[in-house]
Amino acid sequence: MNTFHPDLAGARFIPRISTGPRSARIMRRIRPRPARPGPDVTVRELVVPGPAGAPPVSLRVFQPAGLAAPAPALLWTHGGGFIFGVPEQDDRRNIAFARQLGITVAAVRYRLAPGSPAPAAVEDAYAALRGLTAHADELHIDVGRIAIGGASAGGGITAALALLAHDRAEIRPVFQLLVYPMLDDRTTTRADLNTRDLRLWNAKSNRYAWSAYLGAAVAGPDVSPYAAAARREDLSGLPPAWIGVGTLDLFHDEDVDYARRLNDSGVPCELHIVPGAFHLFDKVFHKAEISRTFWHRQVKALADALTGSP
Repeated sequence: MNTFHPDLAGARFIPRISTGPRSARIMRRIRPRPARPGPDVTVRELVVPGPAGAPPVSLRVFQPAGLAAPAPALLWTHGGGFIFGVPEQDDRRNIAFARQLGITVAAVRYRLAPGSPAPAAVEDAYAALRGLTAHADELHIDVGRIAIGGASAGGGITAALALLAHDRAEIRPVFQLLVYPMLDDRTTTRADLNTRDLRLWNAKSNRYAWSAYLGAAVAGPDVSPYAAAARREDLSGLPPAWIGVGTLDLFHDEDVDYARRLNDSGVPCELHIVPGAFHLFDKVFHKAEISRTFWHRQVKALADALTGSP
């Protein structure tokens, strides 16, 4: 029996392919065409200082045209299993956030594994967060209303960034938007998962990506929570969160568990579970009603957190 959500029934025709060294190299060579934001949203590249001893970090910044007063901002981190991906792949999402919410959206261009293993990505994201606040006056950003967000590996980097920002106590994001986040390297050791209906990201891809990011430390006792946020035992004091994931996503169990642990630690976390949805379902079937609902849930969560308008 088909277990996919009716809106996603076409997923049964998606090949069961895995990501490895060769396919990751090919994906890193792909450069999505930047989206045209239209006259009501501007886009620019902002380069800020990188982590100590590392290259500068570039941000792809979207803003409502004519923004002149301090407004909220979202620092967005793209997905790609830590091993590929670029900010341009999420242009349409980020343009829509800027347009619908009247906020600045800055997408970080972080270093990728295996060339730059952990903690390079999260340190780049932190440098981007610092750079965004340093340019707050120029960009008309209200530094008291900055959210952080990301999808897949970007969601994992975002969750780790929330920990890093909390511990360094320099900048305090007010919210974390985690879209089917990649949080726990220990999922690579699980043999009890039903993988029949996984699409676009499976257990083999997951093992390769975490190994590229963590090296020999993967699934061992010494992985830093700044690399895999689920490794953190004490989650108290973190910004409120929203987590969305499908029941047919490899990350379902780790995401549900992380949401529970956040709430148990006194951190409000809204968990949105999508029945019969696979990893990246909303990008593959972006016009489906279930995908539109998933998007509107994210917009509402950000609106509630940043603008106070439900």
